[in-house]
Amino acid sequence: MAGALLALCATLTTQMAHAVPLAVYGGLPSVENVALSPDGSRVAYVRTEGDQRIVVIATVADRKMIRWVKVGSEKLRDLEWADDDNVMLTSSITDSMYGFKDEHFMLKVYSISANDVRTLPGRLLEMDDADNVLNLISGEVMVRHIDGHTVVFVEGVHSTHGDALFRCDLTTRKTTMFRTDGGDNAYWLVDAKGQMAAERDYDPETQRWSIRIYHGGYSHEVVAGHAGLDIPALLGFGPTPDTLLVESVENGAKTWKLLSMSDGKFADAMSEENVFNFAMHDPESHLMVGGVNVVDSAEYVFFDPVLEGRWKTVLKAFDGDSVQYVSASNDHTKILVLIEGPKHGYRYELIDLDKAAAVPIGKVYAGIDSPLEVRRVTYAAADGMQIPAYLTLPRERAPKNLPLVVLPHGGPEARDTADFDWWSQALAEQGYAVLRPNYRGSTVSEHLLEAGYGQWGRKMQTDLSDGVRYLAREGIVDPAKVCIVGASYGGYAALAGATIDPGVYRCAVSVAGISDLARMLNWEGRGGADNRGTTRYWGRYWGASGATDPTLDTISPIKHLDAVKVPVLFIHGRDDTVVPYEQSQIMFDALKKNGRDVEFVTLNQEDHWLSRGATRLQMLETSIAFLRAHNPPD
Repeated sequence: MAGALLALCATLTTQMAHAVPLAVYGGLPSVENVALSPDGSRVAYVRTEGDQRIVVIATVADRKMIRWVKVGSEKLRDLEWADDDNVMLTSSITDSMYGFKDEHFMLKVYSISANDVRTLPGRLLEMDDADNVLNLISGEVMVRHIDGHTVVFVEGVHSTHGDALFRCDLTTRKTTMFRTDGGDNAYWLVDAKGQMAAERDYDPETQRWSIRIYHGGYSHEVVAGHAGLDIPALLGFGPTPDTLLVESVENGAKTWKLLSMSDGKFADAMSEENVFNFAMHDPESHLMVGGVNVVDSAEYVFFDPVLEGRWKTVLKAFDGDSVQYVSASNDHTKILVLIEGPKHGYRYELIDLDKAAAVPIGKVYAGIDSPLEVRRVTYAAADGMQIPAYLTLPRERAPKNLPLVVLPHGGPEARDTADFDWWSQALAEQGYAVLRPNYRGSTVSEHLLEAGYGQWGRKMQTDLSDGVRYLAREGIVDPAKVCIVGASYGGYAALAGATIDPGVYRCAVSVAGISDLARMLNWEGRGGADNRGTTRYWGRYWGASGATDPTLDTISPIKHLDAVKVPVLFIHGRDDTVVPYEQSQIMFDALKKNGRDVEFVTLNQEDHWLSRGATRLQMLETSIAFLRAHNPPD
């Protein structure tokens, strides 16, 4: 079977690589959010042209479109099958519902047989409460199949009860309020019979967390503790229905333990080989079936030897390219994957293991046949800490004395991988080498993450310039032709590169970056929000006790205006609800007043995540024109 599949996949090899227009990278993906129905007979995906999206339902057997739903310019965030007839669509809107802008999420269900779309939770059975459901979701969604009915459990918002858990029966189209005593910090699980199984709760004021187990409609607390941060997480059910998977950090290492639902006791910590970056849960049973380790790309491990064998067959068929597991039929005879590499480009494929057949679903970007080369590099920071990073190289140019763009990721609790990244690919296509460092504070490992505590604007910043010096020593880049570009935390790092760690970069581009840390912390408490947890989180990285701590002045770019000697470009979305627009405006105004070379571009109707194709392209075109003017690649 593996040989037949390998031969078939060889016929899917893409054409010779060619230069990709900037408009392709700037646009939204042509095909995304692909998902296979539980019985493996249908595939759903989102097709986009410009900012206009449609959800396509097609048959696997003959690849014919049987249904489509126009969603227009909605910011569609996720697509998932509830059963073989119903597709769940999650989207978001930016709205000032509570007096200040925030991102609100909605859940819709498209029925293929009825050809209609409904918003969940929808209207309640209790008529006196019918108009009090705001039809916004505020947390987790869980699907259970109970007595032949498909039931969606979803956290929503009720005008009088606040956050509540709703039970939405897709078969009868009836919604009831399942419980009302949940909260922003609760995480819950429902068992196969549709009853509460377990819940983890956290009180940010007392810093107390607890896990409760339910039996016969009653609950009892089985474990509890206190934590200002690093709250133990309930990741879901374990490998069996009577166990829960709990994650905690102990002695600087991530630990997974199984909590028995029968006696409320922890088993020994899981063995090191069974602790992953992410757990994989079966979408039907919700039991843990394996895990995902992220090295350069995601690597998948299945506990069941049959499933593991099938996955290895898929990997062998696409040997040499990266393979991401997307979804599978319930019997795992059909597996949907995302392929990336020099042989097959960047595309979705549906693998039918029974037929040893590979069915092409489509390229992620219609104009991209082969992504640019990405190399893993590791270099030593000034204090000796090893910094893992990824270097994207321009097409058909020798890696020698190249102009460089340093592109730090946001977060900072995130990480870069070797997987396709539209921004770094777009920059490299223009002739720049692009360095994406996993600076300390990144989630590559618990050790690297914790090394970032108290190092915001300090060693987290010099980790970036140490990467520049490493590439210069290797002869890969010209140290006189380096700029820094980034968004969110990366936008802050770009500003810090021009103010706190000057002399390395000849220009900086900050997209939605923080410039005034004290002002940012005060903004977090807008609308009377309880930001104690936020203060503790930022204090961990900033090394400061609060907005009045004078330490913040040392790492706030706006306090170091005189250090700016290079051109700076600010780009910010008007609808940003994560980093306020004013953070760019006040820094731009201050630099402009001081006679510095600065530009400011506003992205209208754009959020923090560059969710719209037109403004994403505007960001790329503006920033690359700026880079070409101040750091020409030729």
